[in-house]
Amino acid sequence: MKEPRQPFSVIGDQDPDTFTNDSPTAQYATGSAAHRVHPSAVVGKTNSLDHLTAQKILQFIGHPPIRMILWDGTKVSPHISNPVATLHFRDRAALYLTLLQPETHWGDLYSEGRVEVDGDLGGLLHAVYRGLQSAGEQAWFNQVNRIMGHRRIRNTFRRSVENVHHHYDIGNDFYRLWLDQEAMQYTCAYFPDRSMTLEQAQLAKMSHVCRKLQLKPGDQVVEAGCGWGGFALYMAKNHEVNVKAYNISLEQVEYAREKAAAEGLTDRVEYLLEDYRNISGEYDVFVSVGMLEHVGPKDYPVLGQVINRCLKPGGRGLIHSIGRNRPRPINTWIERRIFPGAYPPTLCEMMHIFETNRFSVLDVENLRLHYARTLEAWLQRYEMHAERVKEMMDE
Repeated sequence: MKEPRQPFSVIGDQDPDTFTNDSPTAQYATGSAAHRVHPSAVVGKTNSLDHLTAQKILQFIGHPPIRMILWDGTKVSPHISNPVATLHFRDRAALYLTLLQPETHWGDLYSEGRVEVDGDLGGLLHAVYRGLQSAGEQAWFNQVNRIMGHRRIRNTFRRSVENVHHHYDIGNDFYRLWLDQEAMQYTCAYFPDRSMTLEQAQLAKMSHVCRKLQLKPGDQVVEAGCGWGGFALYMAKNHEVNVKAYNISLEQVEYAREKAAAEGLTDRVEYLLEDYRNISGEYDVFVSVGMLEHVGPKDYPVLGQVINRCLKPGGRGLIHSIGRNRPRPINTWIERRIFPGAYPPTLCEMMHIFETNRFSVLDVENLRLHYARTLEAWLQRYEMHAERVKEMMDE
């Protein structure tokens, strides 16, 4: 057994499409918007095949406590006294596309107004995922659906830039509407006190990570994937360390550089528009918060080599990532529309970063429920600014 060298901490959020009994869900209403008829929509009276298809969908998702209504007003779900929500299919194609590839199509159908939800959208998704977990006899359907819809993760240098541009370079003003106003942290906050504001919880999270890293004045720190640069500034200001932060989002790096200049910290914090694979130099500390999801399992050994190369003997490190209980690709609609190239790993998969490089894992912590509260806070702020978002983007 090789002697471990650098100690490492691992912090994980849990992917929100797997739930536990104590996972809070966001409670908010999503009343039906004005119905927009899609060009390919086929309406008219439903038939027996439509009814059978709707029943099959309910069967595949484990008969959750939701109402389902078709485009002509037909109710296909059994009587439910207190449904979580009501799901409306506005045309025939929407129903069959949902059966064909729900992970791929449902988000688009919802975005287009062809599927509408009356009631608690978060509660509906919660109920559906619970139903999928309990419907063991339909596991073959879920596996086939996932294989059909999922694209292989190939995060080359060029593809990584395209992926980051798709998600992050859509306007700092947009993200400023619903992230914390102190450090623009696009990651799980930490709520040791449930009454904390989002700003307080994000400051608590950065302090929590710094305690794990055991930062000392004068430490040389490298950060892989720095977002809008808030954590690098926090480390420099509060722990008197020097930070080099790597990021491939142009908008984020420009924002971070301006912030560092405004706070007079350019002598202690440097932001580089570079891929993590190009990290150079030697450091006392390596830290990455919310970047591993964009790496992909194929490149975990590469990331491990980068960390091994840049950490001094006896150095410390921490990786924080969304995670999963069991290995499988991310939801196909999220991967295609929101986070292209993303893959949340299991703890076992993350070990491919550490074990081949003689790292010693000293600490593992799951912040799943803290992430649930973070998502609720983001959602509340987003809803408060929904009209502004429509002005900035579109419907």
